[in-house]
Parts: sequence; C-alpha cells; structure tokens
Amino acid sequence: MKPSNDDDSHVRLDKWLWASRWYKTRALAAEACNRNQVWLQGGPAKPSREPHVGDLLELRHERGRFTIEVLHLSKQRQSASVAQTLWRETPESLLAREQAADLRRLGPEPEHDRHGRPTKHDRRQLDRLRGHGEP
Repeated sequence: MKPSNDDDSHVRLDKWLWASRWYKTRALAAEACNRNQVWLQGGPAKPSREPHVGDLLELRHERGRFTIEVLHLSKQRQSASVAQTLWRETPESLLAREQAADLRRLGPEPEHDRHGRPTKHDRRQLDRLRGHGEP
C-alpha cells in the first residue's frame, strides 16, 4: 500500500508529522514546532511550513533526536507500516542514537549518587571506619 497521492503536493508540516505518526495529534505536532523541537532544512520550522520530498527534518522527540529525510508526502494518517514509508532516518542519526544509548548504558549507576539517610549497612560501615562496633 502506497501513501495517498490525491493533492498531497502541498501539505502542512504539522499535518505531515501527524500523518507520519511522529506525534499522536496535530496539536502536539504544532506545539513541537512552536517549541523549536522541529527543524526543517537547518532552521526552526513553523507548523504551516510545507515540507518537500528530499527535505531533511531534525526532530527532538521524547524517544531521542532524529534526523530524517522526507520520502513521500501525505495528508492522511494511515497504518504504521505505510507511515514508515513516508520518511527515512539518516545513517548519521542512527549512529548518533546508538552511541548515546551506549553512553547511557555504560554510565554510572544512579544509585551511586544517592544522598540522604544512610541505610543500616551504610551505618555499620561508618561505625567500623570510626572504630566503633564489630571489627
């Protein structure tokens, strides 16, 4: 199944982002544009801008940062498999996201930075260091 072609040569960016299933609603897509989370061809994009086939979009999304190329235009929201044919992520974007995931995975455990009341185990270690309690 191909994306619909009935007068899809002019489509608003927020509508395309919604149709390509990057955002659940057009309102969320427009809000992301207004917050400068969507960049078209290297500059911040307003919701009313018209993407063209071959344009590069940079998205700061809840799932990470994506650089995608527009492959097809569509005004209608269709199945996820059809929506994925509307765009393609650049190899540089894939590599950057994989490196960021590796850094998060190899980073320090959040538990090591914990502050607050010591646990019973922590208290006993402190007592041993101070020379109190069991050896």
